[in-house]
Amino acid sequence: MTTLFIRGGTVVNADRAFKSDVLTQDGKIIAVGENITAPAGATVVDASGQYVMPGGIDPHTHMQLPFMGTTTMDDFYTGTAAGLAGGNTSIIDFVIPNPQQPLMEAYQTWRGWAEKSAGDYSFHVAITWWDETVKRDMGTLVEKEGVNSFKHFMAYKNAIMCDDETLVNSFKRSLELGAMPTVHAENGELVYLLQKEVAAMGITGPEGHPLSRPPTVEGEAANRAIAIANVLNVPIYVVHVSCIEAAEAISRARARGQRVYGEVLAGHLVVDDSVYRHPDFATAAAHVMSPPFRSKENQEVLWRGLQSGNLHTTATDHCTFCAAQKAVGKDDFSKIPNGTGGVEERLAVIWDAGVNTGRLTPSEFVAITSANTAKLFNIYPRKGSISVGADADLVVWDPEGTKTLSAKTQHSKGDFNIFEGRTVRGIPSHTVSNGNLVFVKGDLRAEKGAGKYIKRPAFNSNFTASKLRADNLKQTAVVR
Repeated sequence: MTTLFIRGGTVVNADRAFKSDVLTQDGKIIAVGENITAPAGATVVDASGQYVMPGGIDPHTHMQLPFMGTTTMDDFYTGTAAGLAGGNTSIIDFVIPNPQQPLMEAYQTWRGWAEKSAGDYSFHVAITWWDETVKRDMGTLVEKEGVNSFKHFMAYKNAIMCDDETLVNSFKRSLELGAMPTVHAENGELVYLLQKEVAAMGITGPEGHPLSRPPTVEGEAANRAIAIANVLNVPIYVVHVSCIEAAEAISRARARGQRVYGEVLAGHLVVDDSVYRHPDFATAAAHVMSPPFRSKENQEVLWRGLQSGNLHTTATDHCTFCAAQKAVGKDDFSKIPNGTGGVEERLAVIWDAGVNTGRLTPSEFVAITSANTAKLFNIYPRKGSISVGADADLVVWDPEGTKTLSAKTQHSKGDFNIFEGRTVRGIPSHTVSNGNLVFVKGDLRAEKGAGKYIKRPAFNSNFTASKLRADNLKQTAVVR
């Protein structure tokens, strides 16, 4: 029986902050309140002068991902262990079937890879093709495996890109099942064309990457996905929103009552597109990801989206490739494997750039780093909340602690850090996963295989998809 007593801290949930002790036993929170008496034999953590918050949930990671002819440096153990060192206790990763590969086959492969995870994990499953077997497997995933979200890549032509027919079929099926469609919003046809045109201009280095994926390309795809979701009356979640055009598309849809949700990457909040013009190829290439980092004016719009509630979650798209892997695109930017890290740094970067600047309150920080993700993907209050009965996934946060972020000190197996040299104020002193101390003042105690697979139930609905569409069509007919 593992008992942990966190004494004297300020508990911060998404709705309020209050002085409180926290008692956990066997992986669950069993008491939250002042003046709790610690049971004999309990491990005691003194949180005086610190915040006690729900462990971070990163809703967008790619551990052990085979992509663009290579595989990411971090597997499910090293990636989740790095996350624990930064206060991140859960991830939602992605199963990405090859075109024509059965969904269940790919899902079982990823489940096997993830058994080594040090922290809790769950999966979105990508829809990369369509036929009746895909429709059937989506049902199995929702009803038996606890998958309640499906990913759609609108980019990566000739690989995993969804056409509109696949989007429509999958969105429709998601609504029938009570699942959330998610989209990577970039117009893959335009990206494919622009990559060729940029190369024809003689631009082959990393600086060509953002030129081939301008904000308009992201904005168009976001608007299209939102429009399809609107017609089908299905909620939609837009991953890694990076620019004004996509953020405004979400805001407009929400203003007219549509259920659209937006995710922002920590990197897009603080890193700008000047990195692609760095004279060192390895440094510039290390920042190649999609959507790319944008000009600084986009950052302020993303922050305002988080502040206003039009953008909801923060993630990393943690997808680490080393310099040797990136060098495959030395003479052709379109062949540079897309991906950067950040699962360890996300909380500290967002606290430092958000809470320390007054952009966010501590409770708003909890909302965008854990609670909103838990609510949107139906695992709240088990995750994302410090309350009796919730999982004992916690971070004790030292608001005065400082750290300089660097590839030299990170726990990720990647060899580059996009936040290199940034000194942050506000860092975890302790991380608790399933009631166990897994990070204590710089000492990482991650255990391979300690993480659990988290099933996420389908969303309940009082209306079938056909009734929703029929009602919508009737209303449209009356208006006309």
